Amino acid sequence: MKEKTRGLAKRMDVRLWFDAFVVLTALILYSVAWPTLHVTHAVSPGAQPFIAALAAFPILLVRVNPALGWAISAGSALLIALAIPHQPNNDLPFQVVQVIVLIALLFAVGLRAPVQTVAVVWGATSLLFGTTMPGEGEAFANAAWGWPIALAAVVLFALLVRWLALSRKELVRREEENELERARRAILEEKARIARDLHDVVAHHMSLVVVQAQTAPYRVEGVTPAARAEFESIGATAREALNEIRGMLGVLRSDGQLPEHAPQPKAQDVLALFEGARRAGVTIDWTIEGDLGSVPETTGLALYRIAQESLSNASRHAPGAPVRVEIVCGAELALRVVNGPGATPARPVDNGGHGIAGMRARALAVGGEVTAGPSANGGFEVQARLPLGAVLATAAAVPVASPPVQ
Repeated sequence: MKEKTRGLAKRMDVRLWFDAFVVLTALILYSVAWPTLHVTHAVSPGAQPFIAALAAFPILLVRVNPALGWAISAGSALLIALAIPHQPNNDLPFQVVQVIVLIALLFAVGLRAPVQTVAVVWGATSLLFGTTMPGEGEAFANAAWGWPIALAAVVLFALLVRWLALSRKELVRREEENELERARRAILEEKARIARDLHDVVAHHMSLVVVQAQTAPYRVEGVTPAARAEFESIGATAREALNEIRGMLGVLRSDGQLPEHAPQPKAQDVLALFEGARRAGVTIDWTIEGDLGSVPETTGLALYRIAQESLSNASRHAPGAPVRVEIVCGAELALRVVNGPGATPARPVDNGGHGIAGMRARALAVGGEVTAGPSANGGFEVQARLPLGAVLATAAAVPVASPPVQ
């Protein structure tokens, strides 16, 4: 949205400057046409400013409506050529200023008007110049052929510029559409990945429900037939729900991706993640307050993935920068990842991650939120707040700090 606003403001600035240039050009042409009109044509002093205005001011319509400006200029040129006699020492039917304005408006028509209108304007201008310009015999024939050829060159150049501008505009539009499509696809891929991860967690719990419902009549003494039937109903419902979840996952994996059989990471696995990042050369230290072992599996998975993506982004966009991670497990789970500005230029590497959009989708899937943005020292900061739910009792806040670098 900000890029579109800046682009609109830039185009408005260009238009204002162009309009100012057109007004200045019209005033200069008018200042030339008025004082010299009595030299080229037999015009009374009172009519000179009006006729000079007809010659110079149609150029003011060059951006708003060039076809109308051309019509006014061509009509006034024909009127001057037929109705106003020119001086004996002047052979031109109208002033040079009007010739310049007509050619400029013809060029503008070629840039903006429909092709049919461009052809009509070119033909009418060629006819006007070819029939009114001075010449006799062979000179007249050369003028009659020369003007259409010269004006055709002006029109062809205008059409070439027009087609190049349209091609560039279409290219920019296609690039914007491709960028939006890539962003949309990245979000959909991340949501599908989140759904697959959540499936593994939910399927595990549903499997436990099925097993408990099937074994309860054998583990609990004195189960009545009604209770046994209730347990069987619970087991059947759980199996049906599990099959539906697996069917949904099959749709999500319709791209041929094989299911992941490895256990999904939990909240306490972030320690191994941090250690691995340190072994990979990242300058990282961390503090953890609270018991991560009591974090629900879905929330722990979201925590792990957000921390993983934050470290990946820090390594990719700020290589060599120190990273600080803070995790607080209390009434809610809070994560803060801060990295300073990069010590070396960033590498143009794409690891297939989905960045901030993916982290926000992860947090939203468990009812949390993620904020990310530049920090005060020129680095970057990611903060995540994930709810723990009513089932989690607040653990004793025993800080766990990262061991010193050996």
